[in-house]
Amino acid sequence: MSRQIPTCAILADRHLGLAEGVRGLLETAFDTVYVVADLESLREGAERLAPAVIVLDLPLAGGEPSGLLHKIHELSPGSRVIVLTMHDQATVAKLALAAGANSVVLKRCVSTDFMPAIDAVLLGKEFVSPYFGLGTI
Repeated sequence: MSRQIPTCAILADRHLGLAEGVRGLLETAFDTVYVVADLESLREGAERLAPAVIVLDLPLAGGEPSGLLHKIHELSPGSRVIVLTMHDQATVAKLALAAGANSVVLKRCVSTDFMPAIDAVLLGKEFVSPYFGLGTI
């Protein structure tokens, strides 16, 4: 039995270099990958496309990630959210998960942790970069 490829993903990131690398990884797992660089485009895309996965660069959320994650889940309740962050404190990962993220990946660990995060969220599980030291969720 072959695995069905999810239709689309949205990557919300303002940093072109990292976004291109993450986009390349997403393209191996999704038919279509949409890249947005601002909150309005993210909100519109989440509502209109109902993507399987939304990858969100934490700084795009500004000072209120919980409000943005709540809005994403409101606009696209079936979407799984992977948060990318450069902040390696465990409290950052805990706050993102408490706010509704399904996965938290440390940016410097994208090459090793991103695809396991995709696999986990598509199976309805959570994934956190092991560097955070939170253990299995």
